[in-house]
Amino acid sequence: MTIAEIDERNATGSFHGLRVLDFSTTIAGPHCTRMLADLGAEVIKIEPAEGETMRIRPPVRNGFSSAFGALNAGKKSIVLDLKSPETVEIIRHVVKDVDILVENFRPGVMRRLKLDYPSLQSFNPRLVYCSISGYGQTGPSAELPAYAPVIHAASGYDMAHLAYQPGRNRPDYCGIYHADVLTGVYAFGAISAALYQRQLNGKGQHIDVSMLESMLSLTLNEVQNAQFHVPPPSRPMFGPVETADGYVMVAIASEKTFQGMVRAAGHPEWTSDSRFAKYADRRRHWNDLMDGVENWSRTVTTANCLAELSIHGVPCSAYRTVAEAMDDPQIAHRGGLAEMEDGGGTFKVMNMPFRMSGAKVAAGTRAPALGEHTNAVLGEAGFSPHQAAVSARK
Repeated sequence: MTIAEIDERNATGSFHGLRVLDFSTTIAGPHCTRMLADLGAEVIKIEPAEGETMRIRPPVRNGFSSAFGALNAGKKSIVLDLKSPETVEIIRHVVKDVDILVENFRPGVMRRLKLDYPSLQSFNPRLVYCSISGYGQTGPSAELPAYAPVIHAASGYDMAHLAYQPGRNRPDYCGIYHADVLTGVYAFGAISAALYQRQLNGKGQHIDVSMLESMLSLTLNEVQNAQFHVPPPSRPMFGPVETADGYVMVAIASEKTFQGMVRAAGHPEWTSDSRFAKYADRRRHWNDLMDGVENWSRTVTTANCLAELSIHGVPCSAYRTVAEAMDDPQIAHRGGLAEMEDGGGTFKVMNMPFRMSGAKVAAGTRAPALGEHTNAVLGEAGFSPHQAAVSARK
């Protein structure tokens, strides 16, 4: 039986029994806490009376954002006015029974609210407190405002990517927020490590996660190339290969895959060609190599090109849309998508990209309505509906 086939109905999440206060907004923090929720933690999302900004982010159906739903599946929502002294006292009381707190305000905001780690540590020494910010909690750039597109530019990622685009000198527009998702995953990993350490010493700690450093970590080769001179190939090594009806991506990263590609292209003699036989020579003559490959690939359809490359063990793929990738039978086999609902209807969200043989990993089935759990959560903490209403009032 494979991990994907294991019946999870009787399994619990790895973080079952843990309680999380989620002060975060937009993407990075909510993605982190969505991961915690998918592993069984009770995540309590704290929102202002108008709701956090993602609640109006397209696509919006009947007033409900599926983008918000995807980031907040399985969480609870409570409404609190963080500027109210009553709210601060309520949070200090609630935090006594909390394991994890996640926030992604600009550094200094939680301190001014008297909800920073030093302020709350005395109420709960076991608290794992995670702060996510653009540049980190300290330093000359700490208080600069930052969103993912700004961090992409500041980290060097955009210019590094541009260097692989022949004949271009203007950076790309940004529409996919790598920095948010990546930083959320790093925060999740750091929280997991802190929880393990807490098992050993009984103490919580403050985690400081930087979007800038997270994004810079993606440029593994470029960080080294920035320190030492590495001559660029005549053509980027990974790019579209044209076919008769489209393009494919071919990844040649080993001698075996190089040999497979040239055999698929009908030129097995290139394995001993002085221009290509050795890796260093191949990089210098990469343009010649790929021009030769395209002389073959342009004569066949994308489907036939992929079939021939696959026969020879060459990693390759057609360029697909996200919708096409979602329809991949492999995604269905692994249960990569989950159906959930909100007030606007049903829609699909991604499950976490890992499965565990002994634990349940699954997205919640619905997104919380704004403030849906305020009375219940605060009631469990001993506060009356009147106190809850006062604490939520702006």
